[in-house]
Amino acid sequence: MILAVDIGNTNIVMGGYEQDHLVFCTRLSTDKNLEADQYALQIKGILSLYHISLENIKDVVLSSVVPQITQTMCKALSTLCNSVPLVLSQQLKTGVKVDIANPPELGDDLLAGAIAARASYALPAVVLDLGTATKMTAVDAQGHVCGVSIMPGVVLSLNALVSGASQLGGMALCPPAHAIGRTTVESMQSGIVLGTASMLDGMLDRFEAELGEIKTVLATGGIAGMIVPHCRREVKLVPTLLLDGLYQVWRMNRSISN
Repeated sequence: MILAVDIGNTNIVMGGYEQDHLVFCTRLSTDKNLEADQYALQIKGILSLYHISLENIKDVVLSSVVPQITQTMCKALSTLCNSVPLVLSQQLKTGVKVDIANPPELGDDLLAGAIAARASYALPAVVLDLGTATKMTAVDAQGHVCGVSIMPGVVLSLNALVSGASQLGGMALCPPAHAIGRTTVESMQSGIVLGTASMLDGMLDRFEAELGEIKTVLATGGIAGMIVPHCRREVKLVPTLLLDGLYQVWRMNRSISN
């Protein structure tokens, strides 16, 4: 088994691949205060829950946008799996050229999504990643990352709205029945859920005006499943997209990591 781990600001997503198939996927909370042995215990418990033996893990591939815990997680995984993780970077073979003004600025999560898009989907493509931030990555017909748009994430926006407006209370984040809300909660749900979907539709129109016809729009991230059904454009929901990209990186660099 190849273990793929994507460290995000809110969650760490982890999945195992056997013979090119994802056999399990789970997530745990990102906690910058945990030590390597504490993460190791959490991961060991999760693997046990899925009846996965540590001896069956052949290799580990990892990406991170949280530098404070990258080495902590590498140490935890090395201890558990007796294998030094292959950490995603632009110095590895990825099959993707980063064609932006300052390539090192591109987050590893965006690179992983672009790698998966290039490997398995029709191009040009746009990858929507709805997590702590909402990110849109443009992948052109040659498989090059040619630009990104980043905006506040859904939960971040909601929290800012609630904390900044004294008359607005908390609410459950779920789709509204109507765009025209008749209560405060419905109005906020409309703005957050339908407003985000409409924003994505509008931004995709702008991307297409610059990129040319978009053949594929992919969506991933913890909030994507709530927003994507309300987009008017065709968007394919792929919750494991970043892990799929990491697995592709492992396949291209296996001689380095073994």
